[in-house]
Formats: sequence, structure tokens, C-alpha cells
Amino acid sequence: MAAVMSFTLSGCTTISNWFADDEELEIRILKPIEAQFSPKVEWDTDIGDGVDYYFSRLRPVYAYDKLFVADRHGDIRALELESGDTIWKRDLAIFRDTGFFSGVSKIWSSGESAKIGGIAVGDNKMFVGTEDGLVLALNAETGEPLWNASIPGEVLAPPALEEGILVVNTGAGVLFGFNAQTGEELWRHESDTPPLTLRGISAPVAANGGALIGTSTGKLQVNILESGVLAWETQIATPSGATELERIVDIDTTPLMYGGIVYTISYNGTLAAVELRSGRIIWKREYGAYRNVTLQGNELFVVDNNSNVYALDRRNGVELWSQSALKGRSLTSAEPVGEHVVVGDNWGYLHWINAESGKIVARLEVGDDDEDEAIFTAPLKVGERLITVTRDGVVASIKTPQ
Repeated sequence: MAAVMSFTLSGCTTISNWFADDEELEIRILKPIEAQFSPKVEWDTDIGDGVDYYFSRLRPVYAYDKLFVADRHGDIRALELESGDTIWKRDLAIFRDTGFFSGVSKIWSSGESAKIGGIAVGDNKMFVGTEDGLVLALNAETGEPLWNASIPGEVLAPPALEEGILVVNTGAGVLFGFNAQTGEELWRHESDTPPLTLRGISAPVAANGGALIGTSTGKLQVNILESGVLAWETQIATPSGATELERIVDIDTTPLMYGGIVYTISYNGTLAAVELRSGRIIWKREYGAYRNVTLQGNELFVVDNNSNVYALDRRNGVELWSQSALKGRSLTSAEPVGEHVVVGDNWGYLHWINAESGKIVARLEVGDDDEDEAIFTAPLKVGERLITVTRDGVVASIKTPQ
């Protein structure tokens, strides 16, 4: 069915922040687009207080016919996908005095933030990592606690699960492997960390008997899943410059694995395709990002440090198109959705970009043109829906016309 064409002035509204400078005002006023369809919010619900202004990579997870969500402060829920209704919920910030996890010294006092940094779901469990170095396992069906472990280092990204082993990365440069059933620590691997790094870490990817992560020293590394022993590491980005700030080369993104090749990107400007078996670099290009690289077909999608969006041929790194109309809007990574990729921004908008041409073809305001309503992490595609979360804890399900 042909898409309905319309003209929208979405985003050309009165700016509420009187103290914004000219540059910010220019960024906040969106240019009109020719909208090809009109996405609609199907349902929305509030989840705690969101993540406020803290750095966070808390993203919903869909598994076992449930949508698992959390806010930074400790509100964890399983939702029905069709309606957004709550199936079960737990508040980790209020259970110290009730024995939620008895005997754990780092459980929070009543009402104190749990500082949740990442969630993952698998083996009928929900796994939670926190900035205070706590790893928790809950029953995915009921939310009941199963086990907990305390580790040195902040957990700022989702853990990964493979072959009954839970892999957890930390801001201290230590990678952990846990028995997913019991919480027993199986191994740990320590890496060097430079004096100055970004506020963030690479989420691990566990597959084919290995665990892949990017490091704060600009390396891509693979550890043997069973033992934690380093299989190989490859220098993707090399520090340069006179100051520690100039020498930041963090790879804070989740490695993207496809067809025996790993794609990764560093903050200082290196996008690389690496052979999984050997660590050999196949090609490199100059793009810098702390947002995840995504893939659909033979197209890689990159959102760089300035919120420019690019499509590249995954086979050789050749740039196919670029989109700079959203520059400066603190975009999320680009989520492939059919013929489009979708990004969220710092003022609560979702933008649909045609994956073939790079043209912006639709837009939806989820928030209120306010930084409290910022969309801070990439929307999640679940079937025909997109699930997005704002900084103040609004979870919304969006559908687009077929």
C-alpha cells in the first residue's frame, strides 16, 4: 500500500528554555520534513523515576512473551507487550530491612537508589548489574530473587549469557564469568585501564565459546568463555595527543558480530571490521562514536559523536549516505526497522530515516520537547512495535502504518 504523503512542521515550537544560547536554539528547532507516514503511540506507562540526568544504558529486553524494564533507582518490572500492563514488579531500593537479599552488605537502605546499570534475560532469569558492583538474578516468571554476588567495579552495561555462563564487564577493567544457575564466580580477567576514560563500558557479547568486549585502551578482545583466558586482542584505536583527554580511545560500544566478522568503533575515530577467528583487521574507517553500530543486510549504521548518521557497506566500509540534519541532538544508536532506521533524541523525538536514501521520512514526539523527556537509549524493535524509554521513566509502544 502506498504511503500517505503529508507535510509536517513537527518541532518548530516555542522554545521553553529562555536561557539557551543561539547554537542550542538552532539545534532544538527541527527542520520540516515531508512525512510519508504517521507513527502512533499505542500505549505508555511510567516506570519509577527513570534515569534522571545520569549516564545510563538501561534498555528494555523482550523475552518469554514479556517486556522487561527497569529504572536506575531500582524499579524492575515485567510488562505485557500488548497493553503495557504490569505482570510483576520489584523495587530493589526498599528491601534492605525486609531481607530481600539477606546477608548482603551492599543492599541499599530504604529509598536509596539501586543504581541499576544494565539488565539481561535468559535461562528463565532476569540478571541485573549495578553501579555499586552488585549482580543479581531474579526469576523471570515471578521476579523472585535467586542469587546475588558482589564484585569490585561498576556495572554500566548489560551482562551477556551463553552456555550457562553469565559474563559481566565492569568499569574497573575486570571481566567476570559467573555460573548463571548458582551465582558462583567461575573466573575473572583483569585488563589495564588508562588514567582518564569515558563514563561507560562495552557490553560483552558471548557466543561460539568466547566473550567479546571493547576496552578503554582501544582494544577488541576475546576471552574463552569457559575459563576467561584471553584468546586474542587487537588494537583498534591508538592513543595520540599531548593530554589524557586527547588520548581517550575507549571502545564503549557492544561488539557487533556477523558472519565471522566483528564490527566495532572507538570514541576517538576508528571504525573497524575484524576477523573473529584471528583478530585480523579487515578494514578501518575514520568514524568516532560511543553509540552501538547496527546492521541490516549489508548496511552498517553509525551515529557518530556529533549525532551525524551514516550508512556504510559492511563488506568494505564504503560510505553509502550521510544524514546531518539531526546533528547535535544527542541521538541514540540507529535501530533498523524494515526499510528504515529509527533514532531517538535529547528532546523526546523519534526519527525514521529511509535506510536506502538516508532521508528523514517520519517523526514522532514521545516527550514534551523537554530534556526530562529525552530518549537516551535506542528504541527496541519487537515484531511490528517499537519500544522506547524516556529519561523520566516513560515506556511507550509505537506502531507505524503498514
